[in-house]
Amino acid sequence: MRPPRRGLGALCAVALLSQQIVFAQQSQPRPAKRFELTVDSIMRGPGLVGYQPEAVRWSQDGRRVFFRWKQAGDPRLREMDTYVVNRDGTGLRKLTEEEAREAAPPTSGDLSEDKTMTVFADEGDVFIYDHREGRRRQITRTTEAEQNPRFTQDQKRIYFTRQNNLYLLSLDGGSLEQLTDIRVGVGGGGPQAGRQGGAAEQRGTESQENLKKEERALLEAVRERAENRERLEARRKERERRKPLNLPAGQNVFNLTLSPDGRFVVATVNEPATGAKPTIVPNYVTESAYTEDLPARTKVGDAQGRSRQVIISVETGDVRNVDHGQREVAPQVRTRTEQNASEQTQRERGDAQPPQVATPRTQTDQTAQQQGQQSQQQSGQQGAQQQPPRTQTERTTEPQQRDREVQLFQLQWSDDARRAALLARSADNKDRWVLLLDPETGKTRVVAHVRDEAWVNGPGAFTLGWLPDNRSVYFISERDGYAHLYSVPADGGEPRQLTSGQFEVSDVRLSNDKTKFYFTSSEGGPFERHLYSMPVGGGARTRLTTMAGNNITEISPDESALAIVHSYSNKPWELYITALAPGSQARQITTSPTPEFSTYNWIDPPIVSFRARDGATVHARIYKPANWRRGGPAVLFVHGAGYLQNVHKWWSNYYREYMFHHLLMERGYIVLDIDYRGSAGYGRDWRTGIYRHMGGKDLTDHVDGVQYLIREHGVDPRRVGIYGGSYGGFITFMAMFTTPDVFAAGAALRPVTDWAHYNHPYTSNILNLPQSDEEAYKRSSPIYHAEGLKGALLICHGMVDVNVHFQDSVRLVQRLIELRKENWELAVYPVEDHAFERETSWADEYKRVLRLFENNIQNNPSVSPAGQGGGRRNR
Repeated sequence: MRPPRRGLGALCAVALLSQQIVFAQQSQPRPAKRFELTVDSIMRGPGLVGYQPEAVRWSQDGRRVFFRWKQAGDPRLREMDTYVVNRDGTGLRKLTEEEAREAAPPTSGDLSEDKTMTVFADEGDVFIYDHREGRRRQITRTTEAEQNPRFTQDQKRIYFTRQNNLYLLSLDGGSLEQLTDIRVGVGGGGPQAGRQGGAAEQRGTESQENLKKEERALLEAVRERAENRERLEARRKERERRKPLNLPAGQNVFNLTLSPDGRFVVATVNEPATGAKPTIVPNYVTESAYTEDLPARTKVGDAQGRSRQVIISVETGDVRNVDHGQREVAPQVRTRTEQNASEQTQRERGDAQPPQVATPRTQTDQTAQQQGQQSQQQSGQQGAQQQPPRTQTERTTEPQQRDREVQLFQLQWSDDARRAALLARSADNKDRWVLLLDPETGKTRVVAHVRDEAWVNGPGAFTLGWLPDNRSVYFISERDGYAHLYSVPADGGEPRQLTSGQFEVSDVRLSNDKTKFYFTSSEGGPFERHLYSMPVGGGARTRLTTMAGNNITEISPDESALAIVHSYSNKPWELYITALAPGSQARQITTSPTPEFSTYNWIDPPIVSFRARDGATVHARIYKPANWRRGGPAVLFVHGAGYLQNVHKWWSNYYREYMFHHLLMERGYIVLDIDYRGSAGYGRDWRTGIYRHMGGKDLTDHVDGVQYLIREHGVDPRRVGIYGGSYGGFITFMAMFTTPDVFAAGAALRPVTDWAHYNHPYTSNILNLPQSDEEAYKRSSPIYHAEGLKGALLICHGMVDVNVHFQDSVRLVQRLIELRKENWELAVYPVEDHAFERETSWADEYKRVLRLFENNIQNNPSVSPAGQGGGRRNR
């Protein structure tokens, strides 16, 4: 009898147990790699902190949430994927490309009144998404691009734009109907022909027309052809149902909208600027290996394009311009009729004062000047040598009324389709109006007016909608100093303020039953944003979100749940789902950063306040080392964009800088990040505090911040640096040039050096025009103050920056050379635009910034370790 084979069984059992142990070890999550706080690690950007969920939308049954998202480790240029999650937070999964294309609801489009369909455009074709079936079907399949499809009021048809015209298509298989006949690029006619809705007759000069007439009378063949052409033209016009709108070459049309009754099409016509000179940005690193030019914007003060709205009759094609009703008096212009001899002599000797900058002239003004010049020339030809010099005479044009330059936008029809409202803004952006439009005549009537002697803006400035009574409209205005919600009767009356207080309102929408507003507000304090509800007539407000920080909300179709993209000071943006009720707990859906990111103790930066020299209270984030000793160095960070908030309780747009400030803390620096004058979040007076002087109060707020650090935290006044990008780079220049004894070192990244070279929409609001407000531009532009540089200066700029052009830094460098300044350096980034994309560029830039501070304010040999004695080096 053989003995039992216990050894083999035991061996198998041991092997099986070993496999289970190995599998168990493999299935357990590995400990996250410890985060190493270095410039290279920080500047991985999204590769470290992940990507913010975007395009969040609910299914119409309210059971699922769709959104776009990308994992931290995904390739930088890869498009975001589409994800879906159940309402209760379960079942999160990534859709396949086919599912995302066919089954996911569109990110935009027009929802039908019964909420069963959404019509939208995708890659130039029209689709309808069926919310009941969760599928889309294709409506058009053409080589021409269709855009902006919408349902008609009866929901049985859709209309869309194709090749500058509006088309109507029945959903029951009916024929396609063209509603407009807009012909772009029709020869001749000029702007006035376009304004009248028909091409001007092509006529030659008087002599040419006379020859044409004689030829027709003399030769039978010519007369026969002309008569036949005229007969065919007459027959064609009889067949045409509507008149064409002929737009001259260069003009274009967009935003075609059908009135609810189907009788009118409202369109915006763009007229390009005459004589404007676009800038060019050279691109040196290209696939072709040749330098290629990137077309870019014009500069502030250059000629600007114009736009106007027209109303086109669907039946006849008749065109009416929308009359905004705003007039102004054209400035008086004096024109010389003869040159004063003594003044001419003075000018030749160089004694005369330089000529004043001319104001823009109307066509009438130019004609008057030409007449004056002709008179002067004729006088000289008749015998200037024989006549003694005479005194100069002048001629003044009579004041004339002319249309004010006004842009019209945001057309909104009432639910009963009987009224239309729109917004208007003056070209100088000092006035905005809420207008009521009569589509029959094109006339408008002002129902509300907002004027700001600086410029009109603020959160929600483009908000406009109808209240459920169809007799009142709502809008947002800074009339009382903060962005608040107002309503005004369309038939006339004073606006009624619905919200009030030292907070701002934005993102306004009506509830399904239109009994209440939903909006985002900073009512709980300027450092957070929450969703509120309020009755449409005003009254008590109810806060609906509970998580501290910022909450970007998407309300479910049945208004019972919320999808929230939320972040906190030290936590990046994530998606949450919660019930739409006060005090509800939210469930986190996404986790965007890498596990490595969470191993570091990222701080919630304390928010401090200090008093500015004019008595204003300035808020700032402070990063203070745990082992801080008096006499240490400080760095001030200046956020970009000007009108942007960075002192708050949510994840910063400047998250790389946020992490960089932790590195500076570890090296013994205290860092202050200020919401200076002009920043967002603090009302109208704060927003406009930089009017006509950028580098004024916004800079002194930083200088006062240095005094706060010295007074309250013991910072060594000789060891202070400053840095920032874009607007922050501009402030860095102004700090280093105009307050050189305050800042020992500064890093200006992608900086503006001369505001006369920046764009028109942003700069003209704040500084007016360079040709009419030269003083504002010169005192606000660093290039005019460069002689004040004393400390160490670093300039970093991307060479293909189409926002703040690399030319800005090049011109300043030439100025520094001519001033014989030596304590500066320039780092260029050949493939980077305004916002850097490549982590190697980010890392190189911030290693240079760190080295600047280490060499000049941290390891400054003129300062003792305790911060006592010594003085600044001779720079």
